[in-house]
Amino acid sequence: MRFSILLPSAEGKASGGNPLAPDMFDYRSSNTFNYFSELNPERRALIDAVQAQVRAAQEAGGTAALEALFGVKGDALDRAAEASLAVYESPLTAAIDRYAPGVMYRAMEFPALPTGAQRRLLENGVILSGLFGLLRPDDLVPDYRLKMDARVEGVGKASQYWRKPLSEHLNALLAGQAVWNLLPAAFEDAFDDAGTAGRTIRVQFVKEENGVRRPLTHGVKELRGALVGFIVTAVADSVDALDDWEAPDGYEVDREASALDDTGGGTVVMVSAPGWEGRREERRRLRAEADAPRVRAEDDEED
Repeated sequence: MRFSILLPSAEGKASGGNPLAPDMFDYRSSNTFNYFSELNPERRALIDAVQAQVRAAQEAGGTAALEALFGVKGDALDRAAEASLAVYESPLTAAIDRYAPGVMYRAMEFPALPTGAQRRLLENGVILSGLFGLLRPDDLVPDYRLKMDARVEGVGKASQYWRKPLSEHLNALLAGQAVWNLLPAAFEDAFDDAGTAGRTIRVQFVKEENGVRRPLTHGVKELRGALVGFIVTAVADSVDALDDWEAPDGYEVDREASALDDTGGGTVVMVSAPGWEGRREERRRLRAEADAPRVRAEDDEED
């Protein structure tokens, strides 16, 4: 089954880019991005509203409005305002590179992935962005700042602004596919899922200590990034594939704790519990035994 991965954009962004990026990828032209260019009118309207709010705040000489808009202060606020006003003239770079400083994107280790896995991430990854709605990882974008839960004057909350156009595109795109939904709550608010996917899989990470299990709150982004690397390398389209994922800190699928439906989708719970090292070694042994007959058969064919 074909799969897609729904990803959030990153708060941390690389600056700079290629000032000579070809016009066919230039978000200022009629075919702004090579993907989702139908969203150009909404993108431009939102960019204009953000820039108007920034200019008004700067003319008023206060920072409170800008702090509310961008959710940062000090030097970070100055950079956010500057990036927002320069969006139409900024050099462009691929989204996967723009978001590279983000915790989840660093954990993907995109440059170290096999070529085929890189290609699958570029083709099957779908990024939700507060300013641009939907992106493919190789779409060229400028430096910018706007969270999905930001409130823009005259527009409202970015997630609600994007909900209708974004949902129309996503529900059509994901029809019949296996979908790995790795979106945080703020990004989920931008997507009205009509259930067109063949199966939708969400992953919850749980830590067990002293017999007590608690949902993981710190380190989730790193795990999601590592999971993306596994999905595109293993061509994973089901929960069963996670049995072969040697996740950081020994997270393992707990089917009894998971809530899966008849399609094989739902929420899969992965637990890090004491003794995972031994269980991982046992799984490695069983996989090696299962692979041995196939290897011998291939050797016999060569003879």
